[in-house]
Amino acid sequence: MPMNLVIALTDKGWYDHLRARLDLTEVNFWAPSASPFRALQEGELFLFKLHAPRNFVVGGGVFAHATALPCSLAWEAFGEANGARTLSEMRSRIAHYRRADAIDKIDFKVGCRILTQPFFLSEPEWIPVPKNWPRHTQTFKTYAANEGEGLELWKALEDRKMLGRHTGFAEEATGPIRFGRPTLVQPRLGQGAFRIVVTDSYDRRCAVTSERTLPALDAAHIKPYGEGGRHERSNGLLLRRDLHKLFDDGYVTVTPDLAFEVSKRIKEEFENGRLYYALHGTRIRTPQNAAWQPDRAALTWHNEKRYNG
Repeated sequence: MPMNLVIALTDKGWYDHLRARLDLTEVNFWAPSASPFRALQEGELFLFKLHAPRNFVVGGGVFAHATALPCSLAWEAFGEANGARTLSEMRSRIAHYRRADAIDKIDFKVGCRILTQPFFLSEPEWIPVPKNWPRHTQTFKTYAANEGEGLELWKALEDRKMLGRHTGFAEEATGPIRFGRPTLVQPRLGQGAFRIVVTDSYDRRCAVTSERTLPALDAAHIKPYGEGGRHERSNGLLLRRDLHKLFDDGYVTVTPDLAFEVSKRIKEEFENGRLYYALHGTRIRTPQNAAWQPDRAALTWHNEKRYNG
């Protein structure tokens, strides 16, 4: 299957901060502009280079998702995996690139390119950009990964053992990736990526109430990660934050036939809950993509193991 890869520009501060973190499973490659990014499909390779005169590819990752978020929510989802030590530092960098006042209280909306299985090259491993790299490119350039300079980049990464050194590439790949033919890699979502892809899968609306106030919404695991659930779209529900808490604590559930149910325990324990009982029996909203629908086995698990009706 033909595939692409992208080389995008980043600053050295972002690279230096993240390269020093050895525990990263995902990063947010943000752009100061919230313009759409459609250059890659899920599982293709996203590489980054430093600004001129350092014309080298210095790292990359598996592309998982692209979206636009207020920087405060990007920070809430990814923290230092945004390439900054604090939200204030991240906002200052955004303001610099947008030529805005750093003390402006606007919650800048930024483009987020979420990468999993990230890797960072040490300086001796840096890869010169292709000869046809446009001198005045301000964003990114796309290459076909199976031919020409795109394939040369792929081979250069293989020579540096980047496609087998890091979690995801070696374990997910079969023969073709080890023998030099570019192929898609299954992104392994982390907690931050899970939150964002579930949010977008549900069109940024609570599955039960259709609430659209983004800071009030949470991506809930149907089966908790700590109990064997995965960071996958089908193991997620987008819920208003109070409903998320009640869901995690077993006061509400979603049945395998996608009905929202409220436990009698709310009234018994708190002598309250009228607003929640009004939602009892509501059929939840689900993603349009059939592959992203809530996993029925996970819903059954929640009904049987967590919910106390």
